Amino acid sequence: MKFKEFNFDQRVLEGIESIGFETATPIQEKAIPTILEGKDLIGAAQTGTGKTAAFLLPVINKIVLTKKDEHIRALIIVPTRELAMQIDQHMEGLSYFTHVSSIAVYGGTDGTSFSQEKIALSQGADVIVGTPGRLIAHLQMGYVAVERLEFLILDEADRMLDMGFHDDIMKIISFLPKKRQTLLFSATMPAKIRQLAGKILNKPEEITIAVAKPTEKVLQIAYVVYENQKVPLVEFLLKSKHLRSVIVFCSTKSSTKELTLVLKKTGLSVRDIHSDLDQKTRGEVLMAFKNRNLNILVATDILSRGIDVEDIDLIINYDVPNDGEDYIHRIGRTARAESDGVAITLISKKEQAKFAEIEKLLGKSVQKVRLPARIGEGPEYNPAKERRSGGGRRYSRNNRKRR
Repeated sequence: MKFKEFNFDQRVLEGIESIGFETATPIQEKAIPTILEGKDLIGAAQTGTGKTAAFLLPVINKIVLTKKDEHIRALIIVPTRELAMQIDQHMEGLSYFTHVSSIAVYGGTDGTSFSQEKIALSQGADVIVGTPGRLIAHLQMGYVAVERLEFLILDEADRMLDMGFHDDIMKIISFLPKKRQTLLFSATMPAKIRQLAGKILNKPEEITIAVAKPTEKVLQIAYVVYENQKVPLVEFLLKSKHLRSVIVFCSTKSSTKELTLVLKKTGLSVRDIHSDLDQKTRGEVLMAFKNRNLNILVATDILSRGIDVEDIDLIINYDVPNDGEDYIHRIGRTARAESDGVAITLISKKEQAKFAEIEKLLGKSVQKVRLPARIGEGPEYNPAKERRSGGGRRYSRNNRKRR
């Protein structure tokens, strides 16, 4: 379906055309008409399916057609500052030929930023994109102009609940008008998401697009290794051929920092990114990566969602993710849009049972590849044996280290 068929205002169409969009993705084709009709919506779609434009475009269009004065029309709540900035950038592009204003509101910035946010929130930017903690900080001060808010959007709702934001979300909603259009987007639909939806949505339409399955365009392979083989294998993979854009995911900040130091010493163009870095530094690293001035990012799961970079050649899971959802979101960073991608996972003995659970979710086995001769022989892949020996203790989200 072409975007012209949605009967968007011409100014909105100009923004769509300037970005190069022509044909709607499945989530856009199904969600946009529902949102334009004013209905509440639950949208389930994996990362990379175009869900951001699926909710931004109809909201922008409605604001364009009815804009009379300055007040907050839409509030978008997201789990991370990176995602807030990304959505705000999408807003800037899609609304370029309109008079719709927006601002991203998130923590980790200085007093000047807070003051700028206060002005926008009190005078009424059309669209506010923010993280829960920062939004509450402003709302509790009493100047946020939400009296005539029409749209509430929760993006990556499953992620927000995993991060413990349920009470914050409900607190924010307590400040908002009860009469509004509410849209909830999530990659997965566990029971806790449905419970949240039951509290805040009114007779929602439900759209499901390829939930919790990686795209077939991602070639998934794995190496079964001893722990001390991981670093030399990553070095070999990164140096064996020229790669323009690679993300290496680690499960902890400490392993992210350590691996980055090792790779830098080999002359690779690499930086690390995690929650210990201040917002300014993280933004600079991400921009360098997007602009191809930096080839390799070593990251915690802070980047498994909330980064929009096309044509990532390779994803390496240095550590096996804690569960299948994290695995899907990590490898979803590659094979975006029309491109293909490769995702490689390194599985140590103690991680075998955990990876077997991921394969169970995927509904198939991931191909195990023989290690390069220079790395040596790895262990046998026998998850059941490792589980019996205690090497496969499963980690719940509550046991995770902060990222």
